[in-house]
Order: sequence, then structure tokens, then C-alpha cells
Amino acid sequence: MPTEEQVTDTTEKVGLLGSVKNLASTLIAMGQTRLELLSNDLEEERAWLTTMLVWTLIALFSATLAVVLATLLIVVIFWDSYRLLALSIMMSIFVLGAVFAWRVVCNMSKSKPRIFSASLAELSKDREQLTAPNE
Repeated sequence: MPTEEQVTDTTEKVGLLGSVKNLASTLIAMGQTRLELLSNDLEEERAWLTTMLVWTLIALFSATLAVVLATLLIVVIFWDSYRLLALSIMMSIFVLGAVFAWRVVCNMSKSKPRIFSASLAELSKDREQLTAPNE
């Protein structure tokens, strides 16, 4: 029959080994959660960039086509009398449209949250919890 001292040593070893396993399991779970969050952030960033690129290309293509066709139409209509005035007005309208589109793109890029902001916030919380004194 084991003595009381041997039982206590075995319990401490199992308890210590169990605590280490629990700590390792918790750390791995935290790492997995953070990697999943990072993956989500990357996916959101990719989707945002794709959307921005598509809309920018659509705006550029439409603006270019509109400028060419409108200018051609106006010049043909006013060829004999006011062709320079017509060209000036059309150019002003399309420049204003291009400036407006550019401002929209700039505002969209400024209002976008920082990349990995959710991951960084979670890592800050983890660091605070690990450095906080135990109560």
C-alpha cells in the first residue's frame, strides 16, 4: 500500500501535468482564434480592394467613353457657330464629374477601418488579461 507521501507526490505530478496540458490547450485555442480572425480580416480586405478596383475601373471606362462621345456630339451639333464654347462647356462638365468621382474614392479609402483592427484589438485584450494581476 502506498504511503501518504507517495500519494501526494503522484497527485501533484498529475495536477501539475494537467495544469500544463490545460495551459497549452488554452494557448493553442487562443492562437487558433487569432489566426481565424486574421484570416477574416484578410478576406475582408481582399473583398474591399476588389470592390474598389472594379468601381474605379467602371468609373474610368464610363467617364472616358462619355467624354469622347459627348464631345464628338457637341462638336458636330455646333460645328458652324459655337464649337469652341460647346467644347469648353462639355470639358468643364466632365472635369467636374471626374473630380466628384475621385472625391468619392478618396472618402471611401479614408473611412475604411485599419487593416487587422479586430485582430489587434483582441491581441491587446489578451495581453492585458495575461499581464493583469490575479485576484
